[in-house]
Amino acid sequence: MNGGFIVTDSVTTPRHVLRPQGDFQPASLPRRLAAISYDILLCLALQMITTFLYKLISMMIVGEARLRELSESGSLDGDPLLSCLLLLVTFAFFARFWTRGGQTLGMQAWGIRVQNADGTRISLTQALLRFAVAVASWLCFGLGFIWSLFDTDRRTWHDRYSRSRLVRVPGQR
Repeated sequence: MNGGFIVTDSVTTPRHVLRPQGDFQPASLPRRLAAISYDILLCLALQMITTFLYKLISMMIVGEARLRELSESGSLDGDPLLSCLLLLVTFAFFARFWTRGGQTLGMQAWGIRVQNADGTRISLTQALLRFAVAVASWLCFGLGFIWSLFDTDRRTWHDRYSRSRLVRVPGQR
């Protein structure tokens, strides 16, 4: 490794090594869940703002009276466009933090970080895989998270599928 770059087969590939570096212990399930609880509050706030802006733009397009009429008739219940937008905004929240410094605000508060095995930050593709499999894990009543209790490396389904790991960063909380 040389100044943030990993040299392999005479080709230098830019890889962003996260700081601090080291061989860190895997994050425990309670610590993961604490960070998730914190991040859920942030995501809910972000989703409320997104919904407000969506409704505001909708009102500018169709008018206040028509929007009220649609709302009262139940036509806007389960709006697929809004649902997709909220899912996209939630993914963008996690992807932005995970692919930059490896930590959401909740992860920073609880001293954990997502990274590759070599200590580099994950890619956008890995973030997408992590997010999709984590959602699937929750839909299976959290089974993918519970998996970490029995896994020798304490990895969840989304850790394994995205080839990333969640580690406890020393010196944080």
